[in-house]
Amino acid sequence: MTSLWDRYQQYFLRHDALGFSLDVSRMRFADDFLAKMEPLAQRACRAMAELEKGAVANPDEGRMVGHYWLRAPQLAPQPELTAEIGDCNAAIKEFAAKVHASGRYTDVLLIGIGGSALGPQFLSDALGTADDRMRLHFFDNTDPQGMDRVLGALAPRLEHTLVVVVSKSGGTAETRNGMLETEAAYKNAMLDFGKHAVAVTGAGSALDKYAEKNGWLVRFPMWDWVGGRTSVMSAVGLVPLCLQGIDMQALLDGAAAMDVWTRATETLKNPAMLLALMWHCAGNGRGEKDMVVLPYKDRLVLFSKYLQQLVMESLGKEHDLDGQKVNQGLAVYGNKGSTDQHAYVQQLRDGVHNFFVTFIEVRRGRDGASMEVEPGATTADFLQGFLRGTRTALHEGGRDSITVSIEEVTPFTVGALVALYERAVGFYASLVNVNAYHQPGVEAGKKAAASVLKLLARVKGALSAQPQTATQLGTALGEDAEAVWHALTHLGVNDPQVTAAPGGTPAADTFTLA
Repeated sequence: MTSLWDRYQQYFLRHDALGFSLDVSRMRFADDFLAKMEPLAQRACRAMAELEKGAVANPDEGRMVGHYWLRAPQLAPQPELTAEIGDCNAAIKEFAAKVHASGRYTDVLLIGIGGSALGPQFLSDALGTADDRMRLHFFDNTDPQGMDRVLGALAPRLEHTLVVVVSKSGGTAETRNGMLETEAAYKNAMLDFGKHAVAVTGAGSALDKYAEKNGWLVRFPMWDWVGGRTSVMSAVGLVPLCLQGIDMQALLDGAAAMDVWTRATETLKNPAMLLALMWHCAGNGRGEKDMVVLPYKDRLVLFSKYLQQLVMESLGKEHDLDGQKVNQGLAVYGNKGSTDQHAYVQQLRDGVHNFFVTFIEVRRGRDGASMEVEPGATTADFLQGFLRGTRTALHEGGRDSITVSIEEVTPFTVGALVALYERAVGFYASLVNVNAYHQPGVEAGKKAAASVLKLLARVKGALSAQPQTATQLGTALGEDAEAVWHALTHLGVNDPQVTAAPGGTPAADTFTLA
């Protein structure tokens, strides 16, 4: 019988130059699993190679997927793209240098949604220090109280705050709303918003035209071949990163180095392919088990949130590439260790077995010497003990785990970490035959939200001084009574012209217009 140590030797992959390793020895895959999956793995490698060469990956949108070129512009399929990427990166560095040299600005407010905010948030939190050149703040929702909270904190320094608005189309509702609210705050403070505003958007978009018309400081491109959830190494992530004062080139170099490693066609030497195969094994290629991400480092607390979007938006698809209904996906959640050992790890150890764990280990505890918190042990020793102890306890309980280890959290290693998972997601999508690079469900949600906004306007237009119920209004408008009731309730709380009178049940509630 193979010992755990022997299995570890067999399924431990390390890249000393990158300071990176992957351990899949605690995943209980059968001895013949990798051999059986090898044809699919090689097909996925070929598909990825074609993707990097510029193959159209989104037939329904007719576009390429080129986030890999962002950190290796020379690989772009046309010299024009290579030049555009290089020019954009040079312009970002030049702009950040001018801002820093001016001494005028202390803060940055980034307005975006989804990948246009999650990526920069993750980078900022993971790599920021007390010596940052500028402090970053975010609008990543259309919650007015959330906006008020951020703007309230920035109010004393609004004159010294740059605003970066990120939207490929310029029509994304959440981002547009945040921009308008922020623009109003600057106007109320008697400040020229345009002299504080930066756009990251598609050429010729509504935002691009608005920024040009209103004299914004600068506009950076968002290309249609870069999706939001893989945009962190485009201007989306690099503009705020550079303004914060973090080494943008090191991030790109780390990602490029990981890309080289994960192009290996030999399965046991490719960490991204091994990750994808382990996901497939754990969930029977159907996402039957959730992926719990436990980074044992405070700096990586947002990594599970970042992966949640990258993995779930990429893999959660109703149809496969052949048009068959498959309802694929892979759920991701997590926070950080060892915090989670005092929270949901109890269920992981003893409860329902519907998951596998990914531990993210950072080997370096801190820069400089550490005190002993008890004889012979530092806080870093305790963190290592909790990680290894939890891994052992889960294995003894029959629960599977993967461990990804990095030397320390730096721009280089974070770039490599992001690149590792970007390619693993692409590989897994090929293994299960879905398109990782479109998001029809997101578009459906946008359309549904638009219909709700139209209903709100219709409902308010039908109100009068005469009390009416949702049933009465629904009948008059030809709309579902429950949808009308939700619209009325929202108006009653938020619109001073609308008064709601509770009637004991939703059907008995009445509403009037002042």
